[in-house]
Amino acid sequence: MTKDKSVTAVDWYAIKDTELTIKYLKNKINATELLSEKAKCLDQANKMFKEQIKNAYQSDRFPCSEEDAEQYYNETYKQQ
Repeated sequence: MTKDKSVTAVDWYAIKDTELTIKYLKNKINATELLSEKAKCLDQANKMFKEQIKNAYQSDRFPCSEEDAEQYYNETYKQQ
């Protein structure tokens, strides 16, 4: 995860996606590596998004347990 909490998961992914695209266009990575790295970045961004949502939920409620925040995330964002 990123140490800079001011960067949203979406912003982080956009930056990484651009960096990877530039590497690909400069022939520093091939198409297979590009797709693999983008998939890894998307997975990481999803984890970051989940943590950011849970943290925001917890900061708006006191007291709020980790379990409550996890339940909120799952009920609101998890696809069935």
